[in-house]
Amino acid sequence: MATTIAFFGSKPYDEASFNEKNQDFGFELRFYKGHLNKNNVILTQGVDVVCIFVNDTANAEVLHLMARNGVKLLALRCAGYNNVDLKAAAECGITVVRVPAYSPYAVAEYTVALMLSLNRKIHRAAWRTREGNFSLHGLLGFDMHGKTAGIIGTGKIAKKLISILRGFGMNILAYDLYPDYNFARENQVVYTTLDELYHSSDIISLHCPLTEQTKYLINDYSISKMKDGVMIINTGRGQLIHTNALIEGLKNKKIGSAGLDVYEEESQYFYEDRSDKIIDDDTLARLLSFNNVIVTSHQAYFTQEALSNIATTTLQNVRDFTQGKALENEVKL
Repeated sequence: MATTIAFFGSKPYDEASFNEKNQDFGFELRFYKGHLNKNNVILTQGVDVVCIFVNDTANAEVLHLMARNGVKLLALRCAGYNNVDLKAAAECGITVVRVPAYSPYAVAEYTVALMLSLNRKIHRAAWRTREGNFSLHGLLGFDMHGKTAGIIGTGKIAKKLISILRGFGMNILAYDLYPDYNFARENQVVYTTLDELYHSSDIISLHCPLTEQTKYLINDYSISKMKDGVMIINTGRGQLIHTNALIEGLKNKKIGSAGLDVYEEESQYFYEDRSDKIIDDDTLARLLSFNNVIVTSHQAYFTQEALSNIATTTLQNVRDFTQGKALENEVKL
């Protein structure tokens, strides 16, 4: 009998990529549009594996209910796992696996796209010309060549980003709890303290995981140490930035611009069409009011190659589990 996988928070592009790749695996796939939560966990009855994404809820209550329903494996089709209570999963006997890297190029390239769009005001220029306004007033940017980029976290994505930024002729400062000095020597990267990175960087880009130590890393205090007019980019996790502190920095011009592909309260909005509704999140509404801020819906990963890799790795994780093989991508406490 085929292993059954229940997908939550699924979109048409998820179904297309997983159905295509599943031709090589032969699992039974069930797709549900709703995000996994305590109200719909009943749908996990009779399935072997539950597959979730970033905005699904896998807290202790949900995991215990899943375990009662016979679920043995929780497969994340993403890299982050801060929405999973790993302690509860272990107590329930549910194994957790993830997709650690689906396309570092996709996120790195998108990060640069945000930088260029904000610097050269491309989004504003496009709005203007559609309305017949071809003035250049207010669209002045700066040469990225010779400027300093501060990269917080130097994993796979950050390393691809650094390679691109070095191609622009930028100076690179980096901070990581576990520095890769060989990479730094080969790519002319200088590891430094957070304070020095804040003080010296024209652009700061966040690529560290969300932990208790990194939550609200960007706050009033850290912003006060930054260069006037700094650009902040976040394609990592929303809660790396305290949004109200960011807004204050934008209002007092300490922050020159911000590119955000994530938001700390994104689960109620991102990946959904809310265009016919009022945004009742006052903080998000205020953020969207700035013409020097770009907010996108956690789409940095969203390329054909990434979707293909996500599907392949997720299904391979499931196959390895069902065959009792070592789990290369298992997530443990």
